[in-house]
Amino acid sequence: MEPSVEANGRIARISAHLFPPNLQMEDGSALRGADCRAKGGAPGFKVAILGAAGGIGQPLAMLMKMNPLVSVLHLYDVVNAPGVTADISHMDTGAVVRGFLGQPQLESALTGIDLVIIPAGVPRKPGMTRDDLFNINAGIVRTLCEGIAKACPKAIVNLISNPVNSTVPIAAEVFKKTGTYDPKRLLGVTMLDVVRANTFVAEVLGLDPREVDVPVVGGHAGVTILPLLSQVKPPCSFSKEETEYLTNRIQNGGTEVVEAKAGAGSATLSMAYAAVKFADACLRGLRGDAGVVECAFVASEVTELPFFATKVRLGRNGADEIYQLGPLNEYERVGLEKAKRELAASIQKGVSFIKK
Repeated sequence: MEPSVEANGRIARISAHLFPPNLQMEDGSALRGADCRAKGGAPGFKVAILGAAGGIGQPLAMLMKMNPLVSVLHLYDVVNAPGVTADISHMDTGAVVRGFLGQPQLESALTGIDLVIIPAGVPRKPGMTRDDLFNINAGIVRTLCEGIAKACPKAIVNLISNPVNSTVPIAAEVFKKTGTYDPKRLLGVTMLDVVRANTFVAEVLGLDPREVDVPVVGGHAGVTILPLLSQVKPPCSFSKEETEYLTNRIQNGGTEVVEAKAGAGSATLSMAYAAVKFADACLRGLRGDAGVVECAFVASEVTELPFFATKVRLGRNGADEIYQLGPLNEYERVGLEKAKRELAASIQKGVSFIKK
């Protein structure tokens, strides 16, 4: 028996959000989406993930589909976006999922978006530093940020693509060139350093990691990662040996995973978890919640460097307030000088990439 007009309409609505018109089947199909769109999206925010089919992108997309603050989730990539979209769209949570494939669809993916999360790029292999990623990922970040400047210049941008110490300055320069730069809205995601610090410190103290809060400042690579162990909550003291062990482990957490995966990639699952924890904080800030404070790599006057990671208060405009470093002990003061030296060079490398 023929499906009713009503049933066809429902089917068209459902298929329209899975396969926007440009990804759709040929016109003869009863499922031609035309201008339909799935109903039932929860009230909430529109989020786009750029690089959604990658190692970080896929678990990140899954976790964002589970986030009740997300009403619309756009998944963009240059490969495999339709497959990841179809898969994630079957999850029975409120967010409506749409897929976008390839650069011609970048602008559609970004139109009307409140929060853009960028895990796009190539991962680290054993023996590679985050700096070795620079040449490939710098170009990718430039292209994506040009799209953001055009389609959603007011969106909050969470940048994950490594090396974050250089890609955030690249993004800033792209936005400056297009006249859309708002330093509050551009956030380099260093949350994985905080997540690792909380975990490793909790192990040493014999506590539940959810009870531990370790501020991590500086940057997001090697010695630029500076955990402020003197400011750990709950208050506690570490021996010199513990401090050195913890600092080294937190700084080299990424390398620990790269080596353990032995060529099969870098930290993707813990990174996706940390990215969602940070994105959720950004969305709560956008919603107007009070007292949302997390560490992020932002344009900053806390040091003489143009960018630096410290605690920031997340609000309706992104990083609405940037906090000072607070009291440092001798070990941390020495670490800070080391971090700043390396960070200065990484920032300059990013700026030069756009200005050259």
